[in-house]
Formats: sequence, C-alpha cells, structure tokens
Amino acid sequence: MTDLTASQVRSTDAGRVRSRFPVHIAVFLAPAVAIYTLFSIYPLIDTIRLSLYAGDEAGIRSFVGLQNFRTLLADPNWSGQFWNALRNNLIFFLIHMVVQNGIGLGLAMLLSLPRLTGGSLYRTLIFLPTMLSVVIIGFIWQLILNPLWGIAPSLLKAVGLGSLFGPWLGQESTALLTVSLISVWQFVGIPMMLIYAALLNIPDDLLDAATVDGAGPFSVFWFVRLPLILPTLGVVSILTFVANFNAFDLIYAIKGALAGPNFSTDILGTFFYRTFFGFQLQVGSPTMGAAVATAMLVIILIGVLIYLFGVQRRLQRHTF
Repeated sequence: MTDLTASQVRSTDAGRVRSRFPVHIAVFLAPAVAIYTLFSIYPLIDTIRLSLYAGDEAGIRSFVGLQNFRTLLADPNWSGQFWNALRNNLIFFLIHMVVQNGIGLGLAMLLSLPRLTGGSLYRTLIFLPTMLSVVIIGFIWQLILNPLWGIAPSLLKAVGLGSLFGPWLGQESTALLTVSLISVWQFVGIPMMLIYAALLNIPDDLLDAATVDGAGPFSVFWFVRLPLILPTLGVVSILTFVANFNAFDLIYAIKGALAGPNFSTDILGTFFYRTFFGFQLQVGSPTMGAAVATAMLVIILIGVLIYLFGVQRRLQRHTF
C-alpha cells in the first residue's frame, strides 16, 4: 500500500508539472501579440466593419450591410474604375510572374554554376535595386525615359534602334507595361535569391548521378533541379501574387494618384487611395474605401487559399 500510494503521489506531481501553464512563454509572446493585434488585427477587423456602413453629407454613418459592395461591383459610377483597376492589377501580376520570376530563375541558375567567378559581386549588384527607395527608383526612371532630356533615346540611337523609342510612360498602350518592367527591374533580386538558395540545397550526389547516367545540362535542370525547387517556386509565386495585389508605391511615385494616362496604370492600390482619401475633384469616402480594401483582402485571401489547398499539397511530394 505504501509503494502504491507513493507512486500515485509521484504521478500526480508529474501531471501537475505537465499541466502547469508555461508562463514564461506567454510573457515573451505577449509584447509581440499585443503589437500585432494593435497594428494588424484590429485595423483589419475595423476596416471590415467600416465597409458595412455608409455616411451621409453630415458625416453620420448608418449600417447598410453589403450595399457598398453592390455599389462597387455594379454601380456605373464605381464599377468601371474598379474593374479597370482589377484588370490592370492582373496584368501587372502576370508580367511579374512571367518576366520577373523567369529572369530570377535564369539568374539563379547562372549564379549557381560552380565555375562562375565573382558570383557574390553579381548577386549584390542584382539585389541592390531592391534596397533602394521606391521614390528614388520612380524619379530615376522618369528621367531615363523622358523624351526630351532622358538618356534612353540616345542609347537606342547609339545601337541603331532609335526609331523604337517612344513616350512609353505617356501612352495608354505602353504605360502599364513600362511601369511593370520597372518594378521587375527593381525586385527581380528577391526571387533570384530565393531560388538560388534552393538550388544550393540540392545534394551534389543527385547531380553527379544524373551526369554519370549521361544526362546533359538541360536534362539535369529539367528532370532533377526543377522538380526539387518546385516548392520554392510555389512560395515565390504566392509572394509575387500578394505583393502585386498590395502594390501602390511605385505607381504612385511614377504616375501619381490618378495613375495616368487616363487611368491606364490604375491598380487596386491607387484606386483605394483615391476612394478613401479623395484626390482633386473626387471626394474621399472612408466607407467606400474600406469596401475597396476589403475586396482587396478577399482577392488576396482567395489566391492564398488556392495556393495552400490546390498547389502546395501537390508540391509537397517533391520535398525531401
């Protein structure tokens, strides 16, 4: 009986130790959770709440449910600008997916070559624009592409391509493409570094075995390297999606809040800015602006969920 009682006491004490709340973990997490709640979660919830209200001329707000979203999607005064911004945002994203991530993959492959000299210098130079201010990037490229005093016309004339130059930032047909390529130039270093790190993690034994079996450089890349970096490519893709549908600063720095010419570079970020804060003759509406922000959140959330449940599970089979 004595041994049984002692074992029961020991088991009870052990259960108490295991069930004791980890106070030290809560203490360390509390500041981060408080800051994140104050500056992220609360504004997000309050934005969603504000999108369900409408204000009158006196500034009095009343609950209207989903009426702001019906106005945004169907009212002729709002829907045209919204669908135009959404379409431009999709184009902006697709250009980054194809051009930026494609170039990033190619650069990562070149920089991972074992016989390449000066690889660290090349990586630094390519990644350097990412660390520059967007305002500086926008100002520099406006000077470069200026038809009057920019250096782009002279450089194209020097190589015999002067006839191809045009006011690319001032034409509706080329403005969005030009701004997108400027953004690609600035941020191509991010996918390059992520893919480069993934390539370095591939075991050399797999590459050597493929080479011994007679596989050429292209076959090694297509059948060995590419399948192993597919999870990283998936992460790069979803990061590109989220970043592009949150984009605002570069377009604002180059083309302003009106995203001209004639809203040809207007995306959801600039549309939200004009709607919420107002610009020139357009009066700001916090409730409609909150509806635009909520719509952006829903679009981004749908894209992330598609990636998590439709893409990531398929890519996990390629991980070690």
